[in-house]
Amino acid sequence: MEQKKKTNKKFTIIIGSLIIIGIIYGVVKFVHSLSHEETDDAQIEANMNPIIPHVGGYVKKVYVSDNAKVQKGDTLFTIDQQDYLVHLEQAKAALVAAESQLIVAKTSIGSYQAHVATSDAQVNSAAGNLETAKITLWRAENDFKRYENLYKNQSITAQQYEEALAAKQAAEKQLEVLKSQQKASASQRNAAVSQTEISEKQVAVAEANVKSAQAQLEAAKLNLSYTYVTAPIDGQLSNVDLQEGQFVQPGQSLFYLVNTNNKWVVANFKETQLEKMTIGQRVTIEVDAYPDDVFEAKITAFSPATGAKFSLLPPDNASGNFVKTIQRLPVKIDFTNENDAEKLAKLRSGMNVLVDVHLK
Repeated sequence: MEQKKKTNKKFTIIIGSLIIIGIIYGVVKFVHSLSHEETDDAQIEANMNPIIPHVGGYVKKVYVSDNAKVQKGDTLFTIDQQDYLVHLEQAKAALVAAESQLIVAKTSIGSYQAHVATSDAQVNSAAGNLETAKITLWRAENDFKRYENLYKNQSITAQQYEEALAAKQAAEKQLEVLKSQQKASASQRNAAVSQTEISEKQVAVAEANVKSAQAQLEAAKLNLSYTYVTAPIDGQLSNVDLQEGQFVQPGQSLFYLVNTNNKWVVANFKETQLEKMTIGQRVTIEVDAYPDDVFEAKITAFSPATGAKFSLLPPDNASGNFVKTIQRLPVKIDFTNENDAEKLAKLRSGMNVLVDVHLK
């Protein structure tokens, strides 16, 4: 009977102790919750740059291996250059041809401008000769009128009259010839001016062709430089699934380069936890992989929408039956400079963490 009483007493003590511990734990968690918000729906994030070639071709040589650390500018792999060297030589030849055409066009315009100057001189000369011929005709006509009156009065001989008539007719013919020559000179000048304008347009076209050829040459040089695929940032590579002789397409994502120098945490808090959270609040972070280490951080940004809105098929509560569910909002948390750099370097993108926001 005494043994049973002792057993009941021990059991009562254990139950009482558990209740007290539970109450103390509950009180501690309640007090903690007044000034803290926690979530384990959080992961470490980092920029993952896809390695994408600008040009296509066969892989000539791969210089890196899986998970290798690289510096910005390091060559990752090269693409066979033969096709791009041919394109470069073609672009050089096209530029030489375009420059030669420009020289010929400029030479032609100089020649036609000389023709215009010659034609102007001929037009001016014809105009002067025409004025002289008009004066000659005017004098011949006046002489003929006087000789005609004298001939009627039989004051001069028929020979003298005929000489005055011949001089008048010769002056008329000379005037007609000079008018024809003036028209011909004007036509030649107009033709030379038109040809000069055409030559100027040909020069403009030739200059445009030179610029186009220069652009093609620069593009060929740029494409040739793209056969060397280099690291855009410092970081660590993912699995390099690439072999020599493999054909790659421009724009094809081959593998990733993770920026190991810049990490942050994205924590998905329930919408009911956000009331007292603000940017700049202190955050302590525990990483599942390293439970003995605590990292210091702070809130730097809140997402403009809940995670569900960014999903591939966002929910549409206006259709079907509506069931209210608590939404989660992504919160960006940056590590501060108070952390050990060596410990931060061990963190990897995608690791799970426990986030504790200090509200006060």
